[in-house]
Amino acid sequence: MEFKTGYVVISKAGRDKGYFMAVVGVDQEEGYVIVADGKERPLDRPKRKNPKHLQKTNYTIDLEQLTDKKLRTFLGSLS
Repeated sequence: MEFKTGYVVISKAGRDKGYFMAVVGVDQEEGYVIVADGKERPLDRPKRKNPKHLQKTNYTIDLEQLTDKKLRTFLGSLS
């Protein structure tokens, strides 16, 4: 499964199971996806997740001029 920056995903495993998150990066070398939610995982301290623990959604978000508050607001509207 291919993940790209800007995709909105749902965590399927871990403490954050069931939470919406935004893909802010992809580590091609080690095969991890870098995600943030704006609250527990702000943009300046994102989390590495295994792609098999993530589920894609039909939503995307523009990462240009994105702040933690804007990210929280957008992800909150999806819940």
